[in-house]
Amino acid sequence: MRKRTLLSLMVLAPVVSACGFRLRGAPSFPFKSLYVQAPAGSPFTREVLRHLATAGGNLTVVLPPAKPDTAEATLHLLGESRQRVVLAKTVSGQVREVELRLTGRFKLVDRDGRVWIEDAEIQQKRDMSYSESLALAKDEEEAALYRNMYADMAQQLLRRLAAAHPPAE
Repeated sequence: MRKRTLLSLMVLAPVVSACGFRLRGAPSFPFKSLYVQAPAGSPFTREVLRHLATAGGNLTVVLPPAKPDTAEATLHLLGESRQRVVLAKTVSGQVREVELRLTGRFKLVDRDGRVWIEDAEIQQKRDMSYSESLALAKDEEEAALYRNMYADMAQQLLRRLAAAHPPAE
């Protein structure tokens, strides 16, 4: 049995490596230090800072009260918005399905004022069934979906930061 498992691994290893599969790993940023200018207390800000802290690599995150010019680049988190849209109702007018929408805006500027990433948006959407009789449970489900959406947005933002390039002069 052990030989069969080893043989299977030997056969599958070249196939998996040939398809381009590799673990994502720590992002490599094109700057060594990043100043984060963001609204205090924002869930998006908290999630971005948490992801930056655990990103690994050689990035130093600089926060207020330090000055923005102490870092090579400044990430401006320009805001976020939540929206809850009713998708379906029953004949009696009760809500049956909603769509949760979350949008975050940001831009990246270096210390010389050159824009690396123009004002950009990241959007997330999730559909959720709804029941008036299960309102408390559905509120908890909605909160969990928003937490998941914030985490996804922060991961997308880190990937965009890692892929950023200095503007052509």
